[in-house]
Amino acid sequence: MLGLVQSRPAGWVFTPADLSDLGSRNAVAAALKRHKKAGLIRQIARGFYDRPRNHPQFGVLAPDLKEVEQALKRRDAIRLQPTGTYAANLLHLSTQVPVRIVYLTDGPTRRLRVGKTHIILRRTTPRNMATAGTASGLVIQALRWLGKKSDHSSTIPLLRKALSVDDLHRLASDARYAPAWIATIMREVSTNSEAPK
Repeated sequence: MLGLVQSRPAGWVFTPADLSDLGSRNAVAAALKRHKKAGLIRQIARGFYDRPRNHPQFGVLAPDLKEVEQALKRRDAIRLQPTGTYAANLLHLSTQVPVRIVYLTDGPTRRLRVGKTHIILRRTTPRNMATAGTASGLVIQALRWLGKKSDHSSTIPLLRKALSVDDLHRLASDARYAPAWIATIMREVSTNSEAPK
């Protein structure tokens, strides 16, 4: 088991389900306990572990939230869509780092605490999950957080800079899944997407 964990990059987040082909449930649990006690892995939440990242100046870093998201998706076979401040932060539209992250999901509603961060999975409709896990999904949720009444004149160039050419092209077709005011902005962002970024 340790070989598999050490073959992954520092910061990799995993659950016992990721190790299920390496032995029985009890054997995996015993190995996790042993390696945790030795400091080779860290338990970051109930049922979630990581291979800690170390920084020469700051020491052991907080768990990587993108890795937590991937581990959740693998374990529960669900889709997740970041919302609110977190979606805006991922697109560089906000410098706020939230301590409460809400994901839309097609799985059950639940809560999880990772370090100081509270993660909330909120079950939603298939329409809201149509763009889950894509740049379009992030854009829809970030714009929803910024609000209809915000001045989006600075948002449009920031989105053009943050997204790949492929993502920019996809925005126009994915606009059908967004409220009308967001769809208008998405089409505007995708217009002139050939312009230098």
